[in-house]
Amino acid sequence: MKSQQSTQTMKPATAAKKLGVYLPATPASFQEGVVSRADLNELQANPPEWLRELRSNGPHPRPVVAAKLGVSIAGLARGGVTEALTTEQIEALKQEQPEWLEKERATQAEVRKEAARIKNLKQEKESGAERG
Repeated sequence: MKSQQSTQTMKPATAAKKLGVYLPATPASFQEGVVSRADLNELQANPPEWLRELRSNGPHPRPVVAAKLGVSIAGLARGGVTEALTTEQIEALKQEQPEWLEKERATQAEVRKEAARIKNLKQEKESGAERG
């Protein structure tokens, strides 16, 4: 007997997240269907015009906005940014440098520095344990 392999599919929201795009800005055909693993791979390898446009100009989902601004998603919320932003809006924020953005960037830099310190400490302990 030959077992039949089922096609792995995902909801459009999951696919949009994996593609790094804002679901409400995608075409209706994308939002209303299901996306197979093969479809997702094809979209990543050969993005259609709508996907290239969304990635380039937005609107971008909050994780992408946060990354482009160099802050956390929670930092966006503290700054009052709860909606998707376009690339133009993100650039405008970078130019304006509001106080909340400066503060959140500093916070994020501290978080990264602390994470690096902990990682180095862990590596030192591991290498010390190997020698000992």
